[in-house]
Amino acid sequence: MLDEIKKDAAERMAKSVNSLRQDLTKIRTGRAHTSLLDHITVEYYGSPVPLNQVSNVGVEDSRTLIITPWEKDMVQPIEKAIMGSDLGLNPSSAGTVIRVPLPPLTEERRKDMIRVVRQEAEGGRIAVRNIRRDAMHDIKELLKEKMIGEDEERRAEVEIQGITDKHVAEIDKLLAEKEAELMEV
Repeated sequence: MLDEIKKDAAERMAKSVNSLRQDLTKIRTGRAHTSLLDHITVEYYGSPVPLNQVSNVGVEDSRTLIITPWEKDMVQPIEKAIMGSDLGLNPSSAGTVIRVPLPPLTEERRKDMIRVVRQEAEGGRIAVRNIRRDAMHDIKELLKEKMIGEDEERRAEVEIQGITDKHVAEIDKLLAEKEAELMEV
């Protein structure tokens, strides 16, 4: 029973960390990378489809993404989807190729981005702590129902705290990496 609680808590915490990792890839740094456009969807025959399923997305140079749609008719919808996104990018098309130049980040914009990254990281820490709280509650319920003893309860709580500390440290590491990436000029 305790092993199930620990395993469930560890899996849920890992999912929270992975969710944060994905959210951080969407936050733009000065360099071009294809994951920047991963969350953009394009209208394709009446249904929203991820951009990477209707085109080839690549990096032309450190400040430019290049998108090659698989169908010529998709150039306009892709441009429209990128302009309508929250990224603030202005794509330009040359025939069947769309180039998306990334403007350089100003110092003020970098600081704003770091503030956003820190908020995302804190959200991740809160999610991990909430999972810990749920696991601790489940352990207390087992103790109350006399399914485990007090020694087992204390041991399990220490192990849950260890799992929590490990995932919070992972979040802190992701935060530090993203901050360093944002401050690169």
